[in-house]
This record gives sequence, structure tokens and C-alpha cells, in this order.
Amino acid sequence: MRIKFLAILALLATVVLAACQPAEVEPTPTPEPEPTPVVEETESESETEVAEDVDLPTVDPLAVDGDIAMAGSSTVFPLAERMAERFQDEGFGGSVTIDSIGSGAGFERFCVAGESDIANASRAIKDSEVQSCQAIGREPIEFRVGTDALAVVVSAENDFLSDVTIEQLILIWSTAETWADVDPSWPAEPILRYSPGTDSGTFDYFVEEVFEEEQEPLLASSNLELSEDDNVLVQGILGSPYAVGYFGYAYYQENADALKILAIDGVEADQENVDNGSYPLARPLYIYTTADIMAEKPQVAVFSNFFLTFVNEEVIEVGYFPASDAALNGARQDWLNANN
Repeated sequence: MRIKFLAILALLATVVLAACQPAEVEPTPTPEPEPTPVVEETESESETEVAEDVDLPTVDPLAVDGDIAMAGSSTVFPLAERMAERFQDEGFGGSVTIDSIGSGAGFERFCVAGESDIANASRAIKDSEVQSCQAIGREPIEFRVGTDALAVVVSAENDFLSDVTIEQLILIWSTAETWADVDPSWPAEPILRYSPGTDSGTFDYFVEEVFEEEQEPLLASSNLELSEDDNVLVQGILGSPYAVGYFGYAYYQENADALKILAIDGVEADQENVDNGSYPLARPLYIYTTADIMAEKPQVAVFSNFFLTFVNEEVIEVGYFPASDAALNGARQDWLNANN
């Protein structure tokens, strides 16, 4: 009996000891990390990431000689002139001739006659002009060198205009005879119009943006004077408070004390509005040459390198705005590709 009792006690002790042992706990699985959400880049963000600085070979203007012939846009002319002057100031012993004849005429001289080494343009080259270049064995290479805010201006003596809409611009440059025809609160005085000529890239751009490429309404307007010389347009506008004109921003800046630039749809032409794309009449500026020309004339290769290397040090003072980093780096890369 005693033995049976002791066996029962031993069994109970075993059960108690087992109950007192800590229970075996299943390990808690580590949760997998949430995947990082993919944020789609906007075009500008992506462009900024890939737009690494492109450095061109160091240039020495003293190392080359010969002549360089440029022709084309009157808008690009002040910038090209400034870069040529700096090139010569830094030692280039040859001559640089620059003819201000309008973008269209510049492409004709470059692509048809084959008489110029560089074409200056305030618009991109047209497919038909590329074909003309190819017909004489030239493959044009486009280099973006800056940005212009096309200025719509009146005389500083004009006391009724400071801002116009695109719809009002259409009337001003087409069927309206007097300012009152555009807005009854404006004077019933004839509108005197001063426009770049039809060979001008400025004319092409204005017609494209305001008239959707239909030039007939503008050309049929009354009291219209056309000129490829922007200085002639400036003088015409200064002659009357009822005159209006348009041209590159640099020509406005040169005469800012006597001219008044108009805001378009409430947006002023300034660096911020050009950069963010809100100013409706901002446009790119270009120079064009070819790989063959640069190979045959080292002075053209060196000058175009010099232009792309130092243009941002001059463009604002001339009266224009810098091209984006991506556009300028793209132009420099194109130069490298053409000269390797």
C-alpha cells in the first residue's frame, strides 16, 4: 500500500514539474517589408536627372585662322555678334562676318547656295530646308544656344495698353482698323503696325503662335510696315503712341527707356515665366552647321565649340534667356558626336 502511494506521489510530481516548464512558443514570422511605391517622374524631373554636364574640349582661338561666314536670324544676330567679338578678343585672327537677313533667308544661303558656314535661326529648320541642304551634300546639325521671349511692344507714350490677350492680338494684327475696334475704351485712332518681314523667323513664329500658321490675316492688315531690320521697327514704334510691333526681347531691352512691353494674357516676359513655360511667346534660338564644314574648316569647329562653351556668360547681358541645362548639354554632346 505504501509503495502504491509513493508511486502516485511520484506521478503527481512529474505532472506538476511538466506544468511548470515554459511552453514552447512558435517564433513570430518577421513581416516582409512593404514595397517602396514607384513614383513616376515628370518629364522635367527625368530630364534633370539625365542632363549631366557635358564638357567640351578646351578651345584656343589663337590656334586657328581663316574666315567664318554666318547668316540668318536678326534675333540671333546680337548674340552671334557678341560671341564673335569675344572670340576675336581672345585671339582669333580671322574674320567673322554675320549677315542679319532673317531665318528663312539664312537657311536659303546655307542650304541652297551653300555660301555660309553657320546659319542663325529663331525657329527650327523645316523639313524642306533639310532636304535642300541634303541636295547639296550638307547634313545640318542643330545647336540650341538660348531662349527668346518675343516682345510685343508699344511706345512708352502709350497710356492705354499694358496687357493684351491672344484674342486681342489677333484683332490688333488683322481686321481691326482702330484701337477702339479691339476695345471700345481704347482710342479711336488707327493702329500702326510694325512687323518683321516674311523671311524672318520672328514673323514665322508669331504667325504660328497667334494665327496657327495662317499669315494672310496679318499680311492683309492695314497700316502695316514689314522690315527685316528690327531697328527700323523700333524707330517706327517710337514715332507714335498708336503704333505696335513685335521682335526679339534683346531689341526691346536696348530701348526699354522708350518702349513698353506688353504682358500677354496677364503673364509678363521675364526669366521665371520663360523658364516655367507660362509666357506664351517664348521660343528657342539656334545655330546650325555640319560635321563636314567643321572638318574642312577647323575655325568653324573651334568657334562653335567656343559659342556653346561660353554662351551662358553672355546671353543674359545681350537680352535673352539661357537655354535649359538639358538643351545646352544636348547641343554640346551633338558637337562632340560630330567632331569625333
